[in-house]
Amino acid sequence: MNDHSSILIDLALAEDLGEGDVTSLYFIPADRLARAFVTARMEGVVSGVELAARVFSTVDPKLIVDILIPDGSRVCDGALLICVEGKACSILAAERTALNFLQHLSGVATLTASYVELVQGTRACILDTRKTTPGYRLLEKQAVIHGGGLNHRLGLYDRVMVKDNHLVAEGGLAAIQAAIHRLQAEKPGIEVELEADHAAQVRTFLTLDGVDHILLDNMSLDELREAVLARGQRVTPLLEASGGVTLETVRSIAESGVDFISVGALTHSAPALDIGLDFMPL
Repeated sequence: MNDHSSILIDLALAEDLGEGDVTSLYFIPADRLARAFVTARMEGVVSGVELAARVFSTVDPKLIVDILIPDGSRVCDGALLICVEGKACSILAAERTALNFLQHLSGVATLTASYVELVQGTRACILDTRKTTPGYRLLEKQAVIHGGGLNHRLGLYDRVMVKDNHLVAEGGLAAIQAAIHRLQAEKPGIEVELEADHAAQVRTFLTLDGVDHILLDNMSLDELREAVLARGQRVTPLLEASGGVTLETVRSIAESGVDFISVGALTHSAPALDIGLDFMPL
C-alpha cells in the first residue's frame, strides 16, 4: 500500500469518524468481540479488496483481517471477500469507509470488464482516460487494470497529447515536426499522440516522424475505417478511437480495426458494485 493510498484512507476515516462513533460508544460494549464478512451481493469484478482490508487495520491494528478473494477476481453473488475478527466497535467504525472504497472501485473494474468482453476477438484494447475522481486517479486506474483494461497516460506529464491542433500547428507541419524532434532530444521515451478530427487530418499526420499515436476524435465508423485503411500495414502510429463510446457502440468501433478505444465512462460513470458487511456468530 503506497503513501498516497494511506493518505486517502486517513482522510476518509477522518471525515466519517470525526470525534468518534457515538452509536457504538453508547450501544456496543467496548469489549464485545465479533466476526464479520465483507460479502459481494451481486456478480462482478472486485477491486479495492486490499485497500478495504487496510482500512480495518488502520482503525484497529489488533483486528484480524483475512483477504479471501484477491483484487481482479470475478465473483458471484454471496462471495466472501474479507473476514474480520476483533472488537465489534472497531469493525463498525471501519465498515462504511472500507465499503465506500470497495464498492466504487469494484464498480469501475466491473464496468471495464463489460467493455473488454464486448471487444473480444478484435485487435482493440480498452483504455481509461483522465476523467477520474480527484485524488482517486491511481486507485481508479488500478481498478481498470483489474477489469482487464489498460491505462492511458496517468497525467499531463507522461505523454504528449496535442489536442488543439489548429493552434499548435500555427507554423504548419514543419512546426509540429520540429516540436516532436525537440521533445525526443530533451525527453526521450515520452510518447507523442496527436488528435485528429477527420480522416484527412489523419493522412496528414501520417507524413510526420515520431508520432506514436493518433487519437480519432468522435469519428463515424466510416471515418474510423478510412483512418485504418490510410495507415495500411504500418505498425505505428497506433490508432485510438475516442468520444461518446458506449456499451452499445463499442463492438462496432472495435471492428473498424482501431488499436485502442478510450472510454471516460469507466471512471466517471461506473455504478457501484453492491457489497456489504455481515456479522456472523463467533
